[in-house]
Amino acid sequence: MERIAAVLVTVESGHAVPPGVDPDEFHTALAEDTYEIAAGLDLVTPVLVTTVPGMEKIIWPGTPVVPLPELTGEALVTAAFEGIAAAVPAAEQAVLISADAPDLPPLLIGKLFRELGRARISVCPSAGGGAVAIAAHLPYPEWARSGMDAPHIVADLRAAAPGRRMVATGPGWHRLREAGDLGLLDPGLEGWENTRSLLSG
Repeated sequence: MERIAAVLVTVESGHAVPPGVDPDEFHTALAEDTYEIAAGLDLVTPVLVTTVPGMEKIIWPGTPVVPLPELTGEALVTAAFEGIAAAVPAAEQAVLISADAPDLPPLLIGKLFRELGRARISVCPSAGGGAVAIAAHLPYPEWARSGMDAPHIVADLRAAAPGRRMVATGPGWHRLREAGDLGLLDPGLEGWENTRSLLSG
């Protein structure tokens, strides 16, 4: 079974920039660290989904790139999954990861894929609402129309699902959506080197 781990980069994923740090450099550091998580997973193909031009510089050679127009909400998520399916036609499952989660433990992505053994969609909820990542069987279900920043995304998806067990959840995590969220980064966790270096520099 071919599985995809796609990192979603949008202009919104760099809003936690702290004072004194270049916004473009911060945006790129977050995206690159999140991409490295996806690219480091075993038996998973990394993909970059981006509404931001020039983000190809953060990826390894051969990584598929899905460019999208600047969409929001459910339209963005749906277009992302449809773009992934078009870029990698053999893929049967995919997880879409927000690029503002540079310290996301790879284990949590693995748990989302495991939940797809019993559900059509699985969600890693974000602290403060929304989702850090959404995993789904491909093609992406027609009823699954909710954006990653929807405050009650799990409840919304379950209300729309044609069956009670169609939507599963894994452990939650955090995203860096505001400058105050930077305190959620754990210096003891491996990874997020680019973000760590920029914040310490």
